[in-house]
Amino acid sequence: MYIRNIIFGVEDSLVSTVGLLAGISIHTPRSIILLTGIVYIFVEGFSMAVGSFLSEEGVQEYVSHKMLGFKQSIMGSIVMFFSFILAGLIPIAPYIFIESENAVVVSIVVSILALFILGSASGKMSRTGILSRGLRMAFLAGIAIFIGIMVGKIVSI
Repeated sequence: MYIRNIIFGVEDSLVSTVGLLAGISIHTPRSIILLTGIVYIFVEGFSMAVGSFLSEEGVQEYVSHKMLGFKQSIMGSIVMFFSFILAGLIPIAPYIFIESENAVVVSIVVSILALFILGSASGKMSRTGILSRGLRMAFLAGIAIFIGIMVGKIVSI
């Protein structure tokens, strides 16, 4: 029932968190990278939850042409929040356990692998192709991660 919120929350968190961290890791101390990542996943997780709540509520009201109770919308937003937070820990974890510059590489690789798994699971659930959906999600999300890295390199101050 909340599959869309889970997939959207996990995908967005993995992509935006790893892109942000990879982009700022170029000349940033590990402690600042960790602080930035943790603050980011909570603020953006809440923002995504609010966006999920408002859009779900708006769609339900549009379809029914009347105001409805918001139980389903609130549950969707809670699912979105926790999906975002938990997925965001994946690209942050390497910076906790690895003190070298290898943390960024591990963060990117693990995040792309997690995106492939998410895409594959989505393909299995929808019966549209495990491998093709996994590769599609990893590739498209990889482009967003690459953008974060390039902007970080270009704009590094």
